[in-house]
Amino acid sequence: MDFVQILTFGWRRGGRKPASGFTLIELLVVIAIIAILAAMLLPALSGARMRAQSTSCLNNQRQLALACMLYADESGDRLPYNLGVTEIRENMANNIYLNWTSPIMDWNSDNTDNTNTVLLTEGGIGPYTGRASRIYHCPADHYVGDLQAGQGWSSRVRSVSMNAMLGDAGRFTVSGGNTNNPWYRQFFKITQVPRPAMIFVFIEEHANSISDGYFINNASSYYGMYTWQRLPAAYHQGAANLSFTDGHVERRKWVDATTTPPVLPGQRYFPILVSTNAASDFNWLKARTSTY
Repeated sequence: MDFVQILTFGWRRGGRKPASGFTLIELLVVIAIIAILAAMLLPALSGARMRAQSTSCLNNQRQLALACMLYADESGDRLPYNLGVTEIRENMANNIYLNWTSPIMDWNSDNTDNTNTVLLTEGGIGPYTGRASRIYHCPADHYVGDLQAGQGWSSRVRSVSMNAMLGDAGRFTVSGGNTNNPWYRQFFKITQVPRPAMIFVFIEEHANSISDGYFINNASSYYGMYTWQRLPAAYHQGAANLSFTDGHVERRKWVDATTTPPVLPGQRYFPILVSTNAASDFNWLKARTSTY
């Protein structure tokens, strides 16, 4: 009789039953411990993922700023073109790609600009980025409209816009200024910027306002109210990343509630009025947009 038969025979003849596995109570205790550990670890893992995304975006901003400086180096110190929707579309209709980037962002599912990575890097600073389309997009920006999601979209191609007071604004440029914001000075060349470390060139923009890559906020106030014509993003735990004309990058944590409204895919709700009594973020960005 082999060993297995001996064990079986002994058990059948009333020998002691081999030790059983976990009891139900022990299993429940183990499950409870796992649940507690998961509850403790998941926020930490989520925070680590968010920090990684923010760091990735800071690196993207640094590469965009470098591309802008390389463009200027080969263009007589002139900053890239920073045009509006109508002029960008007119140029593209003639296969001319002047703007720093060309896609016009919106919530329409039939607008191929929203997913066109080739157009994203065509002309402008594209050649100076190695045509790396990923650096124009924040991995935390996963917002698409319902119809876009229905077609399988997971994101749009761009999360970044350029300071409207930098570069040639095309038909908005009149007598050396910008008709959209005549209170600010328009900088056409890097050497015209008096303090490059204080003037931003690229900024992550809120998904509900991003459009033609032209980020503008009005310098004046009306009846004690400022106006967000475009809104910075807050993808990084209420913060946005910016790059500056000297090449350095910063992360800005917004403090005013009006600066961080939720993303509402498919909707347009701008401009947003901002009381001068709650305009810390507006004033911070205004001081880094241009000079008077």
